[in-house]
Amino acid sequence: MKKYVVAVTGASGPVVGLRVIKELAKTAEVYLVLSEQSFSILRHETGIDWNGKSEEEVQRKIRRHFKSKKIFAYHEKNFYAPIASGSFKTDGMFIVPCSMKSLAGIASGYSNSLIERAADVAIKEGRPLIISPREIPFSPIHLENMLKLSRIGVKIVPPVLGFYHAPESIDDLVDFAAGKILDVMGVSHHIFKRWGS
Repeated sequence: MKKYVVAVTGASGPVVGLRVIKELAKTAEVYLVLSEQSFSILRHETGIDWNGKSEEEVQRKIRRHFKSKKIFAYHEKNFYAPIASGSFKTDGMFIVPCSMKSLAGIASGYSNSLIERAADVAIKEGRPLIISPREIPFSPIHLENMLKLSRIGVKIVPPVLGFYHAPESIDDLVDFAAGKILDVMGVSHHIFKRWGS
């Protein structure tokens, strides 16, 4: 069974990250890290409250939400989590959405959280890393950080909307963005209608 790391940072649009997790959990183990800021944004934008007094309580809530026992959740300050080590083999990492703070930390090699450390591990081990930056507009600093990472093989995949599949709801737009992110990792799915299909 494949293993993927997924991080949700404190940026708008965590619903796209949730859709990626839902699809991955069908066929793979998901090692999930949520930043401290992501909890309040999740609650505000989706109504989901995953706050808990312990990692175990948060993990129970997340597993219940996705109806999956293949999701393992870690606090962003837990550097004892298996994903903090390159010896723990995974098939890649997604950061959806990625805040500009997290982007800057990863681009500078400043592993101040488990999210940044797991990304550093993916880079140093040569594993696929997909960053989905959520900011409008991008400043020259943001673009330079993305270019720096892109040049070493990190895939930059903003959650850009598409309309050629004739979306009828917000869920259709979320599915499109999540599907394109999954495509870049090579994860098979059928969550949006492809051009010419």
